[in-house]
Amino acid sequence: MPHYLTFALVAPLAAFGSIAVGERRGGWDRPGRSAVLGLIGACLGLEREDEAGQAALAEGYGLAMLCVAPGALLADYHTAQVPSAQRGRRFATRAEELAAPGLNTILSRRDYRSGAWHLAALWPRVPAPRWGLEAIAEAMRRPVFTPYLGRKSCPLGLPLAPELVAATDAPAALLARHASEAKEGRFRKTWLGPATGPLTVAMEAEPGGLPAGLRHLRTERRRDQPRSRRRWQFDLREELILAVPQP
Repeated sequence: MPHYLTFALVAPLAAFGSIAVGERRGGWDRPGRSAVLGLIGACLGLEREDEAGQAALAEGYGLAMLCVAPGALLADYHTAQVPSAQRGRRFATRAEELAAPGLNTILSRRDYRSGAWHLAALWPRVPAPRWGLEAIAEAMRRPVFTPYLGRKSCPLGLPLAPELVAATDAPAALLARHASEAKEGRFRKTWLGPATGPLTVAMEAEPGGLPAGLRHLRTERRRDQPRSRRRWQFDLREELILAVPQP
């Protein structure tokens, strides 16, 4: 039976950024694959400039998420000063922008999630991954860099609490952990809303078809597969959204 590393992604305030266009910084209702892999890389002490390490993390592991509570949408508005656009003028730094004459004030919006509650499962996709699951679990217990959920202003509300389990598939590992936590009341915090309605699992299609007992709701395309962390480039991928019953 395969092994999976399950861990919690819980925060009073989180940012699940989607494609940023113009002054609007929108967000998804759950963490992207790149965001979770970035959090794992922070725990491991992986530098953004380490292309080989980033590629090993992006290509060597599968990821599934049990979305218990997406959290309430919270919009935060910012004002910023920018110079007027001029053809052929480029600024190397933010300091150069602010030193330019004729600054204008613009309004931007960033979306956050209040009371987000997700569980994730990680497993190796290659015969000899660079990091074993136990090594990743130990890094989560003693992270090199501070992990946060989306932006640096969004610290975790609870520990990642990594657990290595054996299960028939990733959704089974996630549901077993969620059932255990629901029984123990581990995540009953005042800033966490109740888990209402059907739970959903988000994951890429795996060989062998859909896991037993789950219903396929839809397939989403998301640009959150890291191609180059240094150049901040991401590829499209397809993600299955599966409905599962409450434990």
